[in-house]
Amino acid sequence: MLFQKKKKLPAPDRAQLPRHIAVVMDGNGRWAQKRGMPRTFGHSAGSETFQKDAEYLSDLGIEYFTVYAFSTENWKRPPEEVQEILRLLEKYLHKAIREMREKNIRLQFFGDLTPFSQELRALIDETNAISRTTTGMLVSVCLNYGGRAELVRAARLLAEQCVAGTLSPEDIDERRFSGCLYSADIPDPDLMIRPGGEVRLSNFLLWQNAYTEFYFSDVLWPDFDQRQMDAAILAYQQRKRRFGGI
Repeated sequence: MLFQKKKKLPAPDRAQLPRHIAVVMDGNGRWAQKRGMPRTFGHSAGSETFQKDAEYLSDLGIEYFTVYAFSTENWKRPPEEVQEILRLLEKYLHKAIREMREKNIRLQFFGDLTPFSQELRALIDETNAISRTTTGMLVSVCLNYGGRAELVRAARLLAEQCVAGTLSPEDIDERRFSGCLYSADIPDPDLMIRPGGEVRLSNFLLWQNAYTEFYFSDVLWPDFDQRQMDAAILAYQQRKRRFGGI
């Protein structure tokens, strides 16, 4: 049987790159199960894909890269799977600490980090400190994150300011509300990519994705390589963003 060679894609136009790409890293478990392996094997492969894609996007010139790594709902998964995800995160952070300056990549985290171990939070603090000395692409990792929880947190912060008398309810607008989100200091995503065949947001960046361009793919995350990333960016570059206008 002859196998058709994959059609070569043109390179993305660097003059029309999205500033901010967000990704739901979906399909790790199914990727492993298709190969007769435990779901944890897929998370390990997905972690490697994340690192490769982050380096590629940094080299391409993308300014912001946000990934959905662990949601507030993921605690419902089997304990051994949760522990493997957190182990892989620790492994990645150790590597990042060694390489962030060399690769000029910054890291930050969105979500409630209080349930995590002291060791993991110490690694996060260390990457945050290194990020203050680098200037390259900012990678935001959503960890124990949920879009609804983020919105409730923002509303609570504003309510506390009103109770304290430092803010009037009449002064609350979109700008102030955005300023209470985890993503306060970065632009909203231009492109949101969801591999894995599902066509939904799954509680990811609900406020920030208001005018984001979506790209859905049946390719499972561990197979979402540079070619797949190029296809998503090329699709984005074919669209006309109107932001509610004509």
